[in-house]
Amino acid sequence: MNIRSLTRGDGVVIGAAVLLFIASFLDMYSIDGAMESAEYPNAWDSGPTLMSMFLAGVIAAGLIVFSHTQPQPRKVVGLDLGQFGVAFAIFSAWSALGNIFDPAGPFDGNGALLSPDAGAGLILGLIAAVLLAGAAVATPLVPALKAPLMGAPRPAAAPQPYGQQPPGGYGYPAGPGGQQQPFGGQQPNAFGTPGQPAGDQAPQPGPAAAPGPQSSGGDFSPFWFAVPVTRQLFPEDGSPNPIAELTPGTWYLAVEQRGPGLVAQTQDGRRGVLQDTSGIQRG
Repeated sequence: MNIRSLTRGDGVVIGAAVLLFIASFLDMYSIDGAMESAEYPNAWDSGPTLMSMFLAGVIAAGLIVFSHTQPQPRKVVGLDLGQFGVAFAIFSAWSALGNIFDPAGPFDGNGALLSPDAGAGLILGLIAAVLLAGAAVATPLVPALKAPLMGAPRPAAAPQPYGQQPPGGYGYPAGPGGQQQPFGGQQPNAFGTPGQPAGDQAPQPGPAAAPGPQSSGGDFSPFWFAVPVTRQLFPEDGSPNPIAELTPGTWYLAVEQRGPGLVAQTQDGRRGVLQDTSGIQRG
């Protein structure tokens, strides 16, 4: 379960479900002219209202959020859990509208002198149910809602290109005043005069370093990146079947530029081509 794959739309869904749960404990009705000490039922006193409006919305939020934390879609009778969650959210909002339009339905025809109006529980429940259904439907369509809910943790340090050592790293001898000298550069002699090696013998040239792998960009440097939404990683040989799925909230290493795409490496060492690089977040 990867909670970093949740989006801002999922955050709205969670918030609406919490609001819906709170509304279930508030009064469903309000009657003008009734005594101030009168007690009104809440959703937990009415099984049909509780099941069709409040619990349906909470279950919808649970299905949507759970489906988005899974690496692969979970399906039931051919439909993934997220689709079931959207359907439950719409049903909850539909039931809330019915209760607002006719809150006195249970009292009709029984000779009651006072006609109840919708109370705080039904009004707040309607707002929460509509917000939940709207977020569930709009999240795949609105870029702002598809953005990650939590930013991905940044890597400790960006990787150095192959064959290149970081300044001041291992293998760089210290020069005068703490300055780091590049490997193979001139070293001061015993008397502190640069340019002439100590002793009578001149330095012997060492073997040339083997060049590292070249990228199509020439000056490309590997970097970490995260994707805004789930993206497919395809084989480097051009095969159409994806070899991995990149998910938001995880950092991946871009090792090479391949035309408009990137050759990326996953955390388990698999390499492939990310064809869609729009909106990626660089580390």
